[in-house]
Amino acid sequence: MRYCLRIAVALKPGHSDPEGETATRLLKELGYKVETVNVSKVYNVFLEARSRKEAVMKAEEMCKRLLANPTKDKYTIVVEEQK
Repeated sequence: MRYCLRIAVALKPGHSDPEGETATRLLKELGYKVETVNVSKVYNVFLEARSRKEAVMKAEEMCKRLLANPTKDKYTIVVEEQK
């Protein structure tokens, strides 16, 4: 089966997010009543796997080996089956 993995990687609470802080400040200057903005990266990974479970396992492995730094990042994974 073909799957699309949507992997969102963001900073854990307590880590500096200068891009988010800048966006927060600028949005407030433009008149938007935002509290905070947090920046994250979203990776769309298309792959072949035998099952949804295998796709999730591969996504976890990708995060641990390359996409996320466990010291400062948290991540979420959404798996969608492609037709």
